[in-house]
Amino acid sequence: MEGTSPRIRPRRDLARRRVQIEGVVPEVDAGRFAVKRVVGDELRVEADVFADGHDLIAVRLLHRPGAEGSWEEVAMHPLGNDRWAGSFVLPRVGEHRYTITAWVDPFLTWVRDLSKWIEAGEDVSLELLEGALLVAGARDRATAEVSGRLVEWEDRLRRWAADPDLPEGPLPDELTHLMSLAPDRRFETRYGRELRVRVDRELARFGAWYEFFPRSAVGEGDRHGTFADAREMLTYVREMGFDVVYLPPIHPIGSTRRKGPNNRTISESGDPGSPWAIGASEGGHTAVHPALGTLADFRTFREAAEAQALDVALDVAFQCSPDHPWVKDHPEWFRHRADGSIRHAENPPKKYEDIFPIDFETEDWEALWVALRDVFTFWMDEGVRIFRVDNPHTKALPFWEWLIGELKRRDPGVILLSEAFTRPRMMYRLAKLGFSQSYTYFAWRNTREELESYMNELTRTEVREYFRPNFWPNTPDILTEYLQTGGRPAFMVRLVLAATLSSSYGIYGPPFELMEASPREPGSEEYLHSEKYEVRSWDLARPDSLRPFIAQVNRIRRENAALQRTGPIRFHPSDNERIIAYSKTDPEEGGVILTVVNLDPHHKQSGWVDLESEALDLSVGKPSSGGLHSVEDLLAGGHYMWEPGRNFVRLDPSVSPAHIFRVSGPGRAESDFEYF
Repeated sequence: MEGTSPRIRPRRDLARRRVQIEGVVPEVDAGRFAVKRVVGDELRVEADVFADGHDLIAVRLLHRPGAEGSWEEVAMHPLGNDRWAGSFVLPRVGEHRYTITAWVDPFLTWVRDLSKWIEAGEDVSLELLEGALLVAGARDRATAEVSGRLVEWEDRLRRWAADPDLPEGPLPDELTHLMSLAPDRRFETRYGRELRVRVDRELARFGAWYEFFPRSAVGEGDRHGTFADAREMLTYVREMGFDVVYLPPIHPIGSTRRKGPNNRTISESGDPGSPWAIGASEGGHTAVHPALGTLADFRTFREAAEAQALDVALDVAFQCSPDHPWVKDHPEWFRHRADGSIRHAENPPKKYEDIFPIDFETEDWEALWVALRDVFTFWMDEGVRIFRVDNPHTKALPFWEWLIGELKRRDPGVILLSEAFTRPRMMYRLAKLGFSQSYTYFAWRNTREELESYMNELTRTEVREYFRPNFWPNTPDILTEYLQTGGRPAFMVRLVLAATLSSSYGIYGPPFELMEASPREPGSEEYLHSEKYEVRSWDLARPDSLRPFIAQVNRIRRENAALQRTGPIRFHPSDNERIIAYSKTDPEEGGVILTVVNLDPHHKQSGWVDLESEALDLSVGKPSSGGLHSVEDLLAGGHYMWEPGRNFVRLDPSVSPAHIFRVSGPGRAESDFEYF
């Protein structure tokens, strides 16, 4: 009939489901992507769960490894204002699923109301009979053992209904427990999504990386280093306390339009070229540069690294020199110009004529994807489980999602570091797609406001659920103005910040510990005589090397669990903008690490830092007389006493530009301490 609204009938499966579930955290993009954790973590899940009326509800957190198998249940507890929380431990590496279910619980409602009637002095005979009916219903849902006990309780409730003044009381805890084992879930509400958590090994969250060029590992003249020479570097790297040794591309380098020193477009005989111009007659991405050695030599290098508890990370750069075998065998994988020639990489007005980018819009994309995947699996078969991926933001995003899924199915413990210095949304999308860690903007965050704002973004927004930052003060491509002009203190400052702000960090050495600071030209962040284009020799025994300082910082990180997570972090006010102070707390043991850094590498800075008791969670140590607490400077040495509130600090960058304090209770006489 015209003008009559159509009759809307409720879905039969929803009509009697009274509970609503919303506001689930963590949940990334409505469940489109997985959150990230490491093995052994406890995943805490919160949600808004409520129902109409005043009946009580029961809420369960469901979880299981992978998409198959039986769900395990964890009771969620109310936080107030219809917010509920629950958690479960992630026992193994791989993908896990979780969701939430809830139902109106007549028995819990009955228990609550019965106690109110009893407190009011009312006759509860009828209420007890209603409880007996609820128990009878549960009896049919329960296991044989539980059912037998419920039969006894049904009879007891009926007897109490006739004589409610029995001295043992109407509601022993046992009944509530038994009923919880056989709840009435006919009208339960299941959250509409199965959410995913990707569980990685610990190294995905906490680790220190050291990058070096194996061809410069000789330390004398300009002889091209080998894997055997690089093996000699491993003890040096491990003694500084690093966990990962990362090598730039180790493949044959093209000779066509090879770059010369300082990125000159014309090379001379003997110039080694850029390792990122991958591919020559000797092979491509699965071949080893003959000057470095053989595949067997690489295998020996990797085994030697593992013997020193070092993981080897390899660089994967999906681009080709004009001499790469793919250029001849698969020209359709590259873009062509109007004259039919293959287009080289360019960022107008810059040209990179020694590199051909790959065309991800090729008609032959499926074969291309498989070939690129096989590059990873080749090196995984050689025992490599960590990869630094060059410029992933210039490749198709659907490819990365597919590829990472393929690699994780093969080895859930594989770790991929995204090297994408690009727009924030692109960096975050790559992390959502599955990259384990990401390079960041840390290198260019210098002021207190910049550092605090950036860390708050990484640790206090949804970003923390999927984006794991890896802080690098320098890379072969990045020599910041701060390092160029700040001298030795600048390198110390940036190391402390990287190592204590983020649980994962790395340095490009030996230029970092030897404080290489000369740019190619004014205003450039390129190194003068960059190793990207020539073989360098380094005096690792230089007496002014930062090697001992780096080792000390890494030792502090290893010995203090509070520094093994990027967040949560709390910043403390200071009246001097050149001084930054922040603390982290060990989530299990409660130990507190307080870091105070002078951001000015040129001048002494002093000021008052507000160290609030509540912010530092000083329950980890009992205050001494007068409310004083002891703090130990793990970096510069010495013990101090301070009280919650404003404390004075002075940092001389020529001596030590930072304090790393371990906060604890009193354990020494006051005379053993200094004050500030």
